[in-house]
Amino acid sequence: MAEAEVSPLTTHVLNTSDGVPGAKMALSLHRLDSSLMVWTMMSVGTTNEDGRCPGLVTREAFTPGMYKLRFETGSYWESLGHASFYPYVEVVFTISDPAQKFHLPLLMSRFSYSTYKGS
Repeated sequence: MAEAEVSPLTTHVLNTSDGVPGAKMALSLHRLDSSLMVWTMMSVGTTNEDGRCPGLVTREAFTPGMYKLRFETGSYWESLGHASFYPYVEVVFTISDPAQKFHLPLLMSRFSYSTYKGS
């Protein structure tokens, strides 16, 4: 992952059941190859103690297109000794102006989740 510069895409995972950051959650960023209609993995990471994953993508690699951020929620809950209804969460989004900064939080419990486009 690109950690030397600030990523144009950031995320923050919040465990709303316990009111704490979603620390140590594996995640991956993918980009859709529109000619082949297949996803290409761009980076993998793990959230830090604050539930954030810095360095997801470089500005150069962040071009217009369709992306997905996959959060391994099932493994996260299993590590806490709980079952989860969702084995993973995939958030698919389109970037038309990569010069902007994008923040994509995930608020989750074992049986629900929500997300939104932040800045």
